[in-house]
Amino acid sequence: MEGKKQIYLAGPLFSQAEMDFNVLLRDRLVDMGFSVFLPQEDGNDTEAGRIEERQKKIFENDVKGIDESDIMLAVLDGGSDVDSGTAWEMGYAYAKGIPVLGLKTDFRTFGDEGIINLMMEMSVDALERDIEGILKVLEDYL
Repeated sequence: MEGKKQIYLAGPLFSQAEMDFNVLLRDRLVDMGFSVFLPQEDGNDTEAGRIEERQKKIFENDVKGIDESDIMLAVLDGGSDVDSGTAWEMGYAYAKGIPVLGLKTDFRTFGDEGIINLMMEMSVDALERDIEGILKVLEDYL
């Protein structure tokens, strides 16, 4: 993995569909040549981990994952507002000077008033509406 740029893949991970989407997206990024930190796998963010009261360890692993990443890709699906954990991760990456890219595929919230919260929209370097679009943007980061 040495020499590969790492992407921190932030996004909701509370349903099987969300986790499956994250894995699909991770696999596409790996195929492009990136290393990917996926919190649901690499951050020990599991139901069992939470039950064992390991929140501090999960938090520390995820923060370390962001610190060691070159880029953040934030999945902004999940309803009318961004997942709160994803929003925090985006703000932290933004404050650290890590480029933040956004992916919003949920067409139900597209409208004339913008597709995401103003603070999220202003903190992303690019915002795409489908996987192919965000992969095209990421070509510039290889």
